[in-house]
Amino acid sequence: MRIKGTVTKDGKFWLIEFPLLNAMTQGKTRKEALLMGADWVESDIDQPGFKAEVTYEGHGIVSLTCNDDTTLLALMLRRLRQQSGLSLIQVGERLGNRSPNAYGRYEQGKASPTIAKLNELVRAVAPDRELALSI
Repeated sequence: MRIKGTVTKDGKFWLIEFPLLNAMTQGKTRKEALLMGADWVESDIDQPGFKAEVTYEGHGIVSLTCNDDTTLLALMLRRLRQQSGLSLIQVGERLGNRSPNAYGRYEQGKASPTIAKLNELVRAVAPDRELALSI
C-alpha cells in the first residue's frame, strides 16, 4: 500500500504533507523531511518492528510505504475519524453496528478490511472523502 503526499519548500524548510493522514512535518533539507515523515508515522503507530519509508517520486510528490499495511490502514482510519471529530460509538452508529468494537477492530489493526469494507469505513468517518485506488 502506498499513501501519496507532497513535499514543498517553504522558506528554509521542506514540508512533507499527507492529507489522508492529516499529517505534516518538516526538515531542513528534502532528505531530512522524508526521514521526518517516516519517523512521524513510526512514532504515531509506536509498535515494535513497524517500519515506514517516505520516498520522493518527483514533481513535489512523495509516497509513504511500510512493512505492515493493516497497521497503516488503522492509522489512516483513526486519523480520519479524529479529524471528523467522531467518537467510536458515533462511527459504529453510522455503520449500523450496536457495538463500537466492530469498527474499533479495524482502527486498532486487529482486522484487515476488504476493499469494499474499507470504502464503507472511510465513508463512515469521512463522508466528504472518496477512496481512490490505483495499481
